[in-house]
Amino acid sequence: MFSAFGNNDDNSAKNNPQNRGLLGAGWRPLNREINWEYLFHLATNDTWELSHKALDLISNLGDALGRNQYSWWANILHVFSDDTRYRIDEFWNFITPEPPIPDYRYRDVLCTETPIVQLVSRDSIPIDYVLNKLREITVLKVLELLGRPDLITQSCLERHFYYPVERFVSWNRLETLGTVYAYWSKYQVWLQIETYEKGRRWYSLISQDLAPLINKATYNMAVILSGYKCRVGQVNSQYPIRSFPDDIQSFTDKVQQAILDQNQLAVLVHGEPGTGKTAWTQAVAKEILVPLGFVLFILDHDGVQNFVPPTYLQRVCIIINEADNLAQNRASEAAQYSNKTEHILSLLDGTVYQSVIEEGGIQEQQKFVVLMTCNTTERLDPAVLRKGRVDFICEFNHKFV
Repeated sequence: MFSAFGNNDDNSAKNNPQNRGLLGAGWRPLNREINWEYLFHLATNDTWELSHKALDLISNLGDALGRNQYSWWANILHVFSDDTRYRIDEFWNFITPEPPIPDYRYRDVLCTETPIVQLVSRDSIPIDYVLNKLREITVLKVLELLGRPDLITQSCLERHFYYPVERFVSWNRLETLGTVYAYWSKYQVWLQIETYEKGRRWYSLISQDLAPLINKATYNMAVILSGYKCRVGQVNSQYPIRSFPDDIQSFTDKVQQAILDQNQLAVLVHGEPGTGKTAWTQAVAKEILVPLGFVLFILDHDGVQNFVPPTYLQRVCIIINEADNLAQNRASEAAQYSNKTEHILSLLDGTVYQSVIEEGGIQEQQKFVVLMTCNTTERLDPAVLRKGRVDFICEFNHKFV
């Protein structure tokens, strides 16, 4: 469909300084070629326009060659004038297909700015930053999984270029002056890269189904937001589930089965400090949730208040430690100055993240697990403990060493 060779546009491309920069960076002019299937479709469906443009071109060539006031060699030279060349190029662009671009009708689109830069201070809670960072890491990991594309093109100043895929090393080293497109036929995935400001890019992954690639890219991924520190990394657990008492292991089996059966689950464990509540949530995350493809979010007070599960993730787990300090009884004076209780209730009900969902999108199959720990249930709002919001409650009595 397109020629990777040929010199039709080389001279005009080199005349532009920006184009010379692309050519010097390894890009090559992308020349349009005849596609007989496309031409047949054009001839059968737009016969009148094709005939009109063809006759108009022939008429202009006839005028250029038939001027009586000039000699024959001057008329031949006139065929190569800018005006005639423009009309030939216009007709050629009409009868040949445009360079391939993404199908924007695809339902799954995942975008990110890179690199992610945001100042975090005591006046700025980093929940937005950490969620943007997670999205950036996810997109970059998906690109690693995809590997070398089958096609890399760039559109700049109404000209088209291609980059030899055998020379491709990394996206960071690819010179971008316009809009870059890449395509992987095996996965039917498009990448669109747009450059803005200095050194900043906007990556867009476009496909009919990105979920399998996102699940692989986010495997064993965890996000912690505590105080004014945030981190995106892997799940870590010091103690295996088998090291817990028998009654806790039996309770864990019930929780595991519920995770497999239900799309939404909330678990609350309570007990005195040192009974292994936090260690248990880490063990469940490592041994049960990670193998099932859950992405973990360990959130503090402000993180919970501002958190909405990312819509591009199929399986999400939130771990809330010291929940009795968050979802406090709204009848108490301390709870009057915070809306954290209402937000936790809306998370448990699903009203925050499922009030509006995209038909056919990932959210329709999204699974959501909330693991909460607290020292006592006495300070919790009664609405949290209401049947239908928390599926399992367990008291930890054994001192964990």
